[in-house]
Amino acid sequence: MTTPPPDWLPAGMASPLDDKLGVRVTDWNPDRLVATMPVPGNEQPFGLLHGGATCTLAETIGSMAGALAAGPQRQVVGIELNVSYLRAATSGTVTAVCTPVRRGRTLSTFLIQVTDDEGRPTATARLTTMALPERAG
Repeated sequence: MTTPPPDWLPAGMASPLDDKLGVRVTDWNPDRLVATMPVPGNEQPFGLLHGGATCTLAETIGSMAGALAAGPQRQVVGIELNVSYLRAATSGTVTAVCTPVRRGRTLSTFLIQVTDDEGRPTATARLTTMALPERAG
């Protein structure tokens, strides 16, 4: 891991779905978050990486980027996810790299590029997140 998660993020940030799919954030750099996910166990019936698994990977890494942008006092929710599938992944691991397009006070948009073990693009996604008002507490 190049950049560790910030101290204010709760330990074990992975959701139960992320655990089931094997999604792991490997770099917490706010300008370039990186996450990986294995293809085995996440295929659709024809042996290709399931599109829903790819969406989960993109939503997870984009939501984490949104949380970093919003800071510790605000909760972030995804409000739009768009994914284009470019190439089938059938083995190994896919890697998602998330970069900000725009970080705003309320809305932020992130570009997520997903590649296979050979660096070939398998999907591209765009996630817009909304930072909810400051939490009471």
